Amino acid sequence: MSTTTQENKDKNFFRLAMGLSVVVFIAVVVLNRKVLPTPAELPSWTFVLPLINAIINGTCSLLLVMSLYFIKKKDIQSHKTINLAAFILSSLFLVSYVLFHWLAPETHYPEAAPMRSLYFFILITHIILAAIVLPLVLISFYRGIQMQVALHKKIVRFAYPIWLYVTITGVIVYFMISPYYPI
Repeated sequence: MSTTTQENKDKNFFRLAMGLSVVVFIAVVVLNRKVLPTPAELPSWTFVLPLINAIINGTCSLLLVMSLYFIKKKDIQSHKTINLAAFILSSLFLVSYVLFHWLAPETHYPEAAPMRSLYFFILITHIILAAIVLPLVLISFYRGIQMQVALHKKIVRFAYPIWLYVTITGVIVYFMISPYYPI
């Protein structure tokens, strides 16, 4: 493949990743503002979604650590397989997250709770970094699949710790807010 063809392919994927990231961000904002109509009666499984999301996030955290282990051992095939699993799980997480925030009423952390400031610090950093990491993950995944190792490493240097932080804090946020879900 010529250099120009590869550059065009890379530019197109970059545009796709950024466009998808913007669409996801807008969808999350719109759903959190409860602009779209919701069903009159919540499906019974609605409040299981946050637990599923926490399990997915926790699993992704473990997969990301395993991915680092395998790449340090130069086991590229296991590294790719683990990253593919983490990518698929994160995609499922995103669908489940959007579905929950569309269906469920907003849950508020109690004003009198002693951990409120810590909760909001973790939640805000989690949200900001989750928005930032999506295009980084998409691009690093693309670079890895294309075997553009040097470019993959450059992006992963930033994407990996952010993605790991987001998955770990996703579990922490769940444990902190779950006692207040209106179940």
